[in-house]
Amino acid sequence: MLLRPPAVPLINVDPYFSVWSDADRLYDRNTVHWTGRPNSILGIITIDGTSYRFMGSEAACRAPALKQTALDVGALSTCYTFEGAGITLRATFTSPLLLEDLDLTSRPVTYLELSAESRDGSRHEVSVRIMVSEQLCLDHAGQSPVAVEKLELGDIVSMKMGNSVQNVLGHDGDDIRIDWGYVYLSAKGANAGSEVRDGMTYIYSEVPLDAPALFSFAYDDISSIEYFGRQLPAWWCRSGMTITEAIRMAHADYGSVYARCRAFSERMFLDAVRAGGEKYAELLLMAFRQAVGAHKLVADENGEVLFVSKECYSNGCAATVDVSYPSIPVFLIYNPELVRGMLRPIYRYAASSEWPYDFAPHDAGRYPKVNGQVYGGNRLEKQMPVEECGNMLIMEATAAIASRDVSFALSHMDMLEKWVKYLIDNGYDPANQLCTDDFAGHLAHNCNLSLKAIMGIESMAILCRMSGRAEDAKHYDKIARDIAGSWLERAANGDGSYRLAFDSPGSFSMKYNIVWDKLFGTNIMPPEFYRSEVDSYRAKTLPYGLPLDNRQPYTKSDWLVWTATLAPDRASFEEIIDPLWKMYNYTPSRVPMTDWYWAHTGLHKTYNSRRGVPDSYGSGEIIEKSFRHRSVIGGLFIKLLEYSGKMRL
Repeated sequence: MLLRPPAVPLINVDPYFSVWSDADRLYDRNTVHWTGRPNSILGIITIDGTSYRFMGSEAACRAPALKQTALDVGALSTCYTFEGAGITLRATFTSPLLLEDLDLTSRPVTYLELSAESRDGSRHEVSVRIMVSEQLCLDHAGQSPVAVEKLELGDIVSMKMGNSVQNVLGHDGDDIRIDWGYVYLSAKGANAGSEVRDGMTYIYSEVPLDAPALFSFAYDDISSIEYFGRQLPAWWCRSGMTITEAIRMAHADYGSVYARCRAFSERMFLDAVRAGGEKYAELLLMAFRQAVGAHKLVADENGEVLFVSKECYSNGCAATVDVSYPSIPVFLIYNPELVRGMLRPIYRYAASSEWPYDFAPHDAGRYPKVNGQVYGGNRLEKQMPVEECGNMLIMEATAAIASRDVSFALSHMDMLEKWVKYLIDNGYDPANQLCTDDFAGHLAHNCNLSLKAIMGIESMAILCRMSGRAEDAKHYDKIARDIAGSWLERAANGDGSYRLAFDSPGSFSMKYNIVWDKLFGTNIMPPEFYRSEVDSYRAKTLPYGLPLDNRQPYTKSDWLVWTATLAPDRASFEEIIDPLWKMYNYTPSRVPMTDWYWAHTGLHKTYNSRRGVPDSYGSGEIIEKSFRHRSVIGGLFIKLLEYSGKMRL
C-alpha cells in the first residue's frame, strides 16, 4: 500500500474492543482506542540479552526502538517489519472479519503473529513479550482496581483481566469505553503474569521466538447489547460457547483463517482496482475493518441477526438509519443479511406505541442500549422524516435485490407502504427539515433530499415487482418518474448543473442520493443529467475534494465516492477520487478514517460535544470531537458494488 494511513488498525472487533496506532511507526506513541484515548499494548523483543521495543512509546517501554522498515495494511491484516541487532522481526495483526462467516466475524479474537529471522547469518537468542494494560477493560486507567487471573487452556496460557466492579451494560454514550467484561492475552507455552508499571496493571505473555509465535487478544463482554430491556450476548456465544473455547478454537484454526483472510484481501483489492483504480482500491483496504468494527453482531430472541452500529463520535446513537444507509454498499457485496440486521431494530421500534409518527425513526437507542430513539428527544422539529423513510425503503430494496429474496420486505410491507405514502406526499418539495447532513442545519426545498424520495418511491416499485404486484409496481414507478421529470426542471441552474435547493439559483450540492438509479439501471434520470452534473463539479473541487455543497468548504468522504460513482467513465471517477486519496495520505489528523473534513485543508472537521452523552442531552465535560471510526465509511464500496453487478435488476 502506497497510502499512508492516518491511523493504523490493529484490533478491530466492535466499538469497544478497538485498538489503533495513530503514528507512522508502531513505537512512536502508545496505541489508542478509536476515540484517541489511551489503550496501551506494549511489545518488547529481547535479542541476545538486549531489549528493544517495537510497540509502545519509549516512556512506556523504557527501551530503544527496533527500527521499523515497512508497514502494509490489508483488508483484514496489518503487517509491520522491523530490523536491527542482526534480525528481521515481522508482526502481523489479523482481525478475521469474513462476513460470509458470521460466527468467525463475531468471535472477539484478534491475532498477532510474530516471527524473527537472522539478517547476518548468525544465530541469535530471541524472545518477545506482549503486555496489555488495564485501559482495555476500563473506561480510563485507575477507574477502579482490576482483577487478574492466569488460566491454563491446554498448552495455551491465558491471562485474564477485568474491572473488579462488574456493572454489565451499565452505561451508554459516545466518548466512553467498556468497563465490564474481561480482556484475555493468550499464547502457546507462554511465561505469563501481571505487573504494575507507572501505576497501571499490565498482563503479559512472553515466549521464545526461535519459531513463529502466535498471540491472541480476546474480549468477553458478557452481554453485548440491551435490546428493548433484554440483555443479549454476542452472536458468537448465542448457543453457549465460552470465551475459553473460542480462544482455543481461534488458536487451532489460525493457519486456515489467515489464509482465508489473505485471499479475501487480495481478491477485494483486485476487484477494486478493476472497478476504480489502485488509489480507490487502497481506500477500500483501509476502510473495511473500520466499517465492520463500528458494529456489534448479536442474535435477537428469535435467533435472527441484529447488526447494531454505534454512531461513533457524532452522538453515540445505536442503529441510526442515516448511518446505516451510507454504510450498506460493503455489506450488500459480502453479506446482505447484515443489512437486514440493521433494519430489524428500527422496524421493532417503529411498530411500538413509543413511536408516534407516520414516518421512520432516526435511531433505536444510544449504544449499547437499543431501547428506542434518543435523537432529538423525539421532538418533531428534530426529526428527519423524508430522509429516514427514503433510507428504509432503499435499504430494503437493495437487500432484496442483492439476495434475490423479497420475503423480509413482505413481512414489513404495512410499514413500508406507510412510509412510501409519506414520501409521495412530502418528497416532491421537502419542507424545512434535517437530512442526514444534519450538521449543516435545517433546509427547505432540498433538491438532494427530493432525489432520496424519488429513489425511495422507486424502491417500493422494485419491491412490488419482485413480489408479483405488477400493477402496484407500475403505479409507484410512474410517480417516481413524474416527480423526477419535474425535478429536472425545478432544480436546473440552466448551465447543466443542479441546485442545492429548488429556490436557490446558482447553488450546488452533491447529488449522491440518485446513485441508486445508476446501480439499479432504472434510468429515471437521463444520461445527460449525469454527464452535465458531474462536469459541473470540476470547477468546484478543492485540493482535497468536492465540497458537500456551496455553504461550507467541508465535504463527506462517503458522499464524495457516491457522487464520483455518478461519473459516466472510469477516468472521471478517478479524477474525483484522487483528492480523497490525497486527504487520507497527507492529513495531519491522525484518527481512524474521518468522513467529515475540510476539503481545502484536509483536516478533520471538529466540533464541541459533551463527553459520554449526545449533543444537547444531559451534562458532562465539554470536549472537542470529530467524526471518526464511523460505519459510514462502508459507503466507499459503492463503486465496487456497481462493478459487482449485484444491484442490476
